[in-house]
Amino acid sequence: MTKLSQLTSSDTYFEDFEVGQTLRHARGKTITNLENVNLTTMVMNTAQGHYNEDMMTRARGPKAADRSSNVISYGGVNFSIVLGLASQDTVENALAEIGLDKISLKTPVFHGDTLYAYSRVLEKRDSDQDDAGIVVFQHWGVNQRDQLVAEVERTALIKRRSHWGDK
Repeated sequence: MTKLSQLTSSDTYFEDFEVGQTLRHARGKTITNLENVNLTTMVMNTAQGHYNEDMMTRARGPKAADRSSNVISYGGVNFSIVLGLASQDTVENALAEIGLDKISLKTPVFHGDTLYAYSRVLEKRDSDQDDAGIVVFQHWGVNQRDQLVAEVERTALIKRRSHWGDK
């Protein structure tokens, strides 16, 4: 039988994080119209800049050589993907997401752009639970040109190895 602790990474418990620690996350994600249009529609964002290539080409002119589209990806999609790219290394052992704060969108993201993520541990403190502690992360998303596209601060309740790890 598989132990509960084997279902997540062994190095993402509360004890593993140190204030100032910086992580470069291994994966990247190319933004396609699938993510952008589906999620933008689900949250009822009707801004044509997220759907209408013809209108955006008329407004912006021909596509830049380094872009496959003039359609702008919805910011909610962009910072959500950054959070997702960071999750395996930061909140895989989380019991709860406590907060998402200081969300900032810096550079437009277009269909065909690829996002990568970095994180830094800003704060680490005890919680009112013996089995978990609180960690505050700063996440950054950059595109394939290393331009900063999004920042978000995440606060999570993370399992303690002393209670959830193998004994």
